[in-house]
Amino acid sequence: MAEVLTPDLCVVGAGASGLAVAQAARRLGASVVMVERGTTGGMSMKAGALALRAFSAAADRAAAVQSGGPFGVFGEPPRVSFRKVHDHVAEIIGRGTGEVAPARLAAEGIELIRGVGAFTDPRTLRAGDTDIRARRFVIATGARPVQPDIPGLLSVPYFTTETIFDNTRKLTHLVIIGAGPMGLELALAHRRLGCAVTVIEPGRALSQADPELAEIALRRLRDEGVTLLEESAIVAIQARSQGIGIVIRNREEPGALDASHILVASARAAALADLNLEAARIRRSKSDAGALSLSASLRTTNPRIWAVGEAAGHAPSPHLAGIEADIVVRAALLGLQSRYEPAAIPRLTLTDPPIAEVGLTEPMARGRFRTGFSVFRASYAENDMARAGREGMGVVKLIVARAGHILGAGIAGAGAPELAALFALAIEQKIPASRLAELAAPYPSYADLARHLGAAAAAAAPRSTLEKRLLSLNRLLR
Repeated sequence: MAEVLTPDLCVVGAGASGLAVAQAARRLGASVVMVERGTTGGMSMKAGALALRAFSAAADRAAAVQSGGPFGVFGEPPRVSFRKVHDHVAEIIGRGTGEVAPARLAAEGIELIRGVGAFTDPRTLRAGDTDIRARRFVIATGARPVQPDIPGLLSVPYFTTETIFDNTRKLTHLVIIGAGPMGLELALAHRRLGCAVTVIEPGRALSQADPELAEIALRRLRDEGVTLLEESAIVAIQARSQGIGIVIRNREEPGALDASHILVASARAAALADLNLEAARIRRSKSDAGALSLSASLRTTNPRIWAVGEAAGHAPSPHLAGIEADIVVRAALLGLQSRYEPAAIPRLTLTDPPIAEVGLTEPMARGRFRTGFSVFRASYAENDMARAGREGMGVVKLIVARAGHILGAGIAGAGAPELAALFALAIEQKIPASRLAELAAPYPSYADLARHLGAAAAAAAPRSTLEKRLLSLNRLLR
């Protein structure tokens, strides 16, 4: 007879999102059971942001050796051992996974059930010989790479974003399918480690980013030797006695590439196939058959069940985990409803320079408001911190409503993640753009770019608003 558990909350999936939910629930004193088929930490540890950052850090060291000439620093070309790079990434991942070891979960009062979870009815999940009848459930099963429908792909070995970090050899010519954030981050890192790299994208590279910001990062990518083929389709892949042949169509013109290895870095799909959603009465989205139909609080069509992370159709961003966990736990355990607002959460692409965005992009604002907003820009070329580090290729954009509040911000340049955090706080606290002029930014710093944007917004504000701001400043100075 199956064992029956009746916790307050059952979390299906022990990746970054699932762990954040479980730990948030325990902080409220709720009883929690987690179901996980693989290792705790999920692919977010093994092949996600942590692994990518560790791999890119090794590539950054190689790039630093080769780019010291303008500073008067010269060195020998770096010798790269992919075996050592692999070991470095594995060590960093090992440190990270230690933080979510099963023993650690047990110490936090989280019961871990190993196995594949599947719903048997709207109130019950079965994992192995255990039936879990929780008061509430959260689906956090993550996502898996989608194999593109390309003739001949299955006839050759290829990497995915989940297996590329297992490689221990230099790749003579790596062809990457997909020019999204992770595809381009891996492209730049491999190029800096001495590999020839070609990226093939059927549409526009970094299509979700502001085109002005994306172009800055893509220009650097091309300058460093990455071949980027946009609006290009792969017609066929052919196995050869030595290497791989790739037939492409670029703007209606056929062509061919010789590759040593292929990395599929295109789409990912929520890992929902094993859950038996029909038994739980969970419906799919009408607009996207592969996604769940979710409310603004991330609740499914079954009022007992929520979804988070990539299982909810969100981009793989570990920094979202805590935000989603707070929304879901408050709603599921406390009945306090709050909305998931993706535009308010910083979005980061670790190219060089990095791109960080929060709130509305300029294209989004034009689609929503047409002319009821202003765009202010500050160039890195005018910032002393950037000039000192020869990081002048960059820009900060501030999207400001007619009433003066910040609608969004975008940065392509050094220090982008930290600047995005500053703007995210300003948006969340509803601080007028003109108030940024009062920022006490240290010198030199990238934060001074925000102060200049605030001054520009203040200068463009109606005179009555300016007069009020000057009076306010005078009171502060007394």
